[in-house]
Amino acid sequence: MQIITPPFKGENKGHYSAGVISRGTLYVSGQLSIDPDTREVCKGDIKDHARLALNNVDRVLREAGCSRSDVVFCRVYTPDVKYWGPINEVYSEFFGTHKPGRVIVSTTELHFGCLVEIEAVAEVPRQ
Repeated sequence: MQIITPPFKGENKGHYSAGVISRGTLYVSGQLSIDPDTREVCKGDIKDHARLALNNVDRVLREAGCSRSDVVFCRVYTPDVKYWGPINEVYSEFFGTHKPGRVIVSTTELHFGCLVEIEAVAEVPRQ
């Protein structure tokens, strides 16, 4: 098992790793819409939250030597199903023609008031 930790300021607030590679698969822990440099929650609209969470997923992917096209599945959490449309729009822009499996889960609320949290599973390219 290999722990993946992209550079960021501060410390994780919970007992987890940003990513873990096991048997050729990368598991990206839920990435919130928090700026990795300032550690502040996104102040924009739902699309801004989705972009930031996806960019945080991308940082973990890149640190592990993966790309967006290596993602096979994502789980997206949001506190209100009304956000499905805007999240889907940003998600589509992020992945382009690549369409990994996905589920969107409506929750009551997310940590720190974030509007999006995204976890991912990716195949690690053979070296």
